[in-house]
Amino acid sequence: MRESKWNSLIEDVSSFCDKNGIVIPKMDEKYALGKSKCKSSIVTYFHRLYVEVFCATIDLQLSELNSRFSKVNTSLLLGMASLSPDDSFANYDKNKIMKLAIYYPNEFTASKLEDLSYELDSYMDYVREMDNAFSNLKGFGDLSKTLVKTNIHKTWRLIYLLVKLSLILPVATAMVERTFSSMKFIKNDLRSRIGDDFLNDCLVCFIEDEVFESVSNDAIIDRFQNMTTRRMQLK
Repeated sequence: MRESKWNSLIEDVSSFCDKNGIVIPKMDEKYALGKSKCKSSIVTYFHRLYVEVFCATIDLQLSELNSRFSKVNTSLLLGMASLSPDDSFANYDKNKIMKLAIYYPNEFTASKLEDLSYELDSYMDYVREMDNAFSNLKGFGDLSKTLVKTNIHKTWRLIYLLVKLSLILPVATAMVERTFSSMKFIKNDLRSRIGDDFLNDCLVCFIEDEVFESVSNDAIIDRFQNMTTRRMQLK
């Protein structure tokens, strides 16, 4: 990005400045760093804009992304992007897809990984020939439907399995994050001594609130009443 996007960015900025009557400095002109021009360092406008602004901004963004996404998460995202059908499989990368499969050892044993490698080669040759069916797909949802519709999900079973795993991964990740968020909400400082069993029961009710809203209080009371002999009727 440092090499390929700089020129296009300068062209866009120059076009904007020309339209709005803004003076554009020449890149080889001197630029004084610091408030005092007498004591400041002298660099060119190119160094100032390219090194200290453009590249520094990219480095900052990369640092934020690296701190947010671990190596495993990055490999998962790259693998999913390589398997994605967007833009006629423009991001296809066999090696990254194989790395994605490695993170599912229960589904992809060593022998199945070899089979997957062969499947990917024939699969890509096929989908690129079938332009009408696979050229305008958006996301894994469209891809999975098309695989089933064309009945080739039975031919490339391992690829279809990987597509299904890619479909549920965002949902599973969101559910895990939601669960941990719920734990912080329920098990706060005032309830820090709550037992694991009771915590699990509370989490189920809190996370699956839409399901429990459909259960009436009378049904809960009746079930609790019938669990054992009570000294008194609850209703």
